[in-house]
Amino acid sequence: MREPDAVATQLLFRVDAYLPETEATVLAVTDRRGIVLDRTVFFATGGGQPGDAGTLSRSDGPAVAIATAVYGDDKSEVIHVPGEGEPLPEPGETVKASLDWARRHRLMRIHTALHLLSVVLPFPVTGGQIGADEGRLDFDIDGDVPPKDEIEAALNALVAANHPVSDEWITDDELLANPDMVKTMKVKPPMGSGKVRLVRIGDIDLQPCGGTHVRTTGEIGALAIGKIQSKGRQNRRVRIHFAGDA
Repeated sequence: MREPDAVATQLLFRVDAYLPETEATVLAVTDRRGIVLDRTVFFATGGGQPGDAGTLSRSDGPAVAIATAVYGDDKSEVIHVPGEGEPLPEPGETVKASLDWARRHRLMRIHTALHLLSVVLPFPVTGGQIGADEGRLDFDIDGDVPPKDEIEAALNALVAANHPVSDEWITDDELLANPDMVKTMKVKPPMGSGKVRLVRIGDIDLQPCGGTHVRTTGEIGALAIGKIQSKGRQNRRVRIHFAGDA
């Protein structure tokens, strides 16, 4: 199924998460100094994944450092939030929007790794967070959590298997007819436009997700399990990070 029709801001990160930059036209500058473009490679904060950082380069004027990106009120536009004191472009101006690619790629690796963690620990997910250095999922586990070394070994086996990662689209009604696809208990999948994006990892996982991911699990690299914490009677928080990080 094809991607939904373009909205006010064309979301290029949904077409190709590996695009590091694009030329764009400034549509507006909000009264809170947010910059709206007609197209963007910047992922907007959502689903536990933070918005991208980077720069807007201008042909006539200083570059604008972008601290993060968020959705507008109706999610039809992405607002690029400049750092404090940064210069602002004018509506109608052409800019080059460039990601902090090193940060984005780490976020993609962690995000994909958390999908794998939900395979290793097949329990309902009650929350999660994605960072450039670590990520975590909260699970509704009634009973004992598997030992940390077993979780880590199983997770790295899925990484090493180099499963392909792809996306596809289904209708809202199709998702409602297949509720088992939804692993999160408290966060609803991105519905409302009539179509929902699914992320498929080989033949081991398929779930709705609007974030950015790497193309194969092997691209994630070796992982380590951090703290496993109790956050309630049945809620267990499991943290992951790259194995080479302290």
